[in-house]
Amino acid sequence: MESGFTSKDTYLSHFNPRDYLEKYYSFGSAPSAENQILRLLLKNLFKIFCLDGVRGDLLIDIGSGPTIYQLLSACESFKEIIATDYSDQNLQELEKWLKKEPGAFDWSPVMAYVCELEGNRMKRTEKEEKLRRVVKQVLKCDVTQSRPLGAASLPPADCLLSTLCLDAACPDLPAYRAALRNLRSLLKPGGYLVIMDALKSSYYMIGEQRFSSLSLDRETVEAAVRESGYIIEQFEVMSQSYPPTMANNEGLFSLVARKLSSSA
Repeated sequence: MESGFTSKDTYLSHFNPRDYLEKYYSFGSAPSAENQILRLLLKNLFKIFCLDGVRGDLLIDIGSGPTIYQLLSACESFKEIIATDYSDQNLQELEKWLKKEPGAFDWSPVMAYVCELEGNRMKRTEKEEKLRRVVKQVLKCDVTQSRPLGAASLPPADCLLSTLCLDAACPDLPAYRAALRNLRSLLKPGGYLVIMDALKSSYYMIGEQRFSSLSLDRETVEAAVRESGYIIEQFEVMSQSYPPTMANNEGLFSLVARKLSSSA
């Protein structure tokens, strides 16, 4: 058992994207906490990107992991999406799906659910192809660095999206605040910050491997976001939690904020 907060190196050596996908995102027909949480996340993403008017030219997804569910509604509202992650194996798993390589994870049940949410405006296969067209790059990202995307040269984004990432990337509250400030440099003034993450979670499990999470409550998240140069427009708490064999969260949250125009 590793002591202390999970290190970056541990993610490179021990995070298995396939085990993570199969555990949290299989989206079978049987009722389960993970299926219910994924439905809640998808509903919130649909609301934000398809109903609430969060749209623009460029969206950067921060800490995509090996997943694409978080981009399914966003690809209807942005012309270009850039996916990012710290872990090389997660980037490889993403590329495998984007390039339709053999053995790529099957997202079709999730695709079908989102198409239903959106009123079946397009078939599942059309949605898949649209997302593949809109995702223009897959880049390495480290939110603990002042330049999270390194030397990559990009225009300021209209929106930053981060789902189930920052709690796992930041070992303490100062690091969490610093990450929010680092990300602000990627965003144009007035641009959107959309975060969905666990509340009061100190770990999550993939099989027998335990990964740390920074335990945060609503008040702490709101204060950190405001102190980092954003104004909060929406904050919603979802009461659903994972079973303790998967994580010890007490619900999740969905936040929409905007970068203050005066912020650098």
